Amino acid sequence: MRLYQQLWERTMNKPPYVSNTMTSAPESSNLPYRISVGLCIFNPAGLVLIAERRDSKGAWQMPQGGVQKGEDPCIAAFREMKEEVGTDNAEIIAKASENLRYEFPDYMQYKNGVFKGKYRGQEQIWFALRFLGTDADIDLSGENEPEYPEFISWRWAPLDEAPNLIVPFKRAVYTRVVEEFAPISQAIRRQESLPTIGRKPFAHTP
Repeated sequence: MRLYQQLWERTMNKPPYVSNTMTSAPESSNLPYRISVGLCIFNPAGLVLIAERRDSKGAWQMPQGGVQKGEDPCIAAFREMKEEVGTDNAEIIAKASENLRYEFPDYMQYKNGVFKGKYRGQEQIWFALRFLGTDADIDLSGENEPEYPEFISWRWAPLDEAPNLIVPFKRAVYTRVVEEFAPISQAIRRQESLPTIGRKPFAHTP
């Protein structure tokens, strides 16, 4: 996406509801949601990987990306991880109990917007992953990214910090992700058995 800097400056700080409350372009209610995946990647300390967007300094998010036509969401999760942070050395340990939606702001829905007016917003399938590699494996150079590299820096952070770092129109979704996956973060940190969330228990590796 190339319009996040405008978004950061022009949207309200009040978070939207997960349901459809964001003001949208007049015809947007007839548009579909873009199906995508979100990746909550935990290290052994129970911290989550967040990265700073290249096009909006100060805006941090977890990796995410669209699901291609006919693609299994689990496969999409590992593909997006590889593209955005340079490694897919992880295993899926949980899936959120429901898909989460957010609406695009008006200027992202018109034909000159980032998705050329094709979508009203995104519907995300969120996964929790256990990172199996080392920090040295993480590479933001974009070697595996078909488009321009999306991030300029990354760090491990407490999961509950993520909603305050994301662009405002995604904040309600991130709040729900924290609610879903906080027990996993705690269990990993305490080296306890993982709780059952969504369609877990399962483990899926690339």
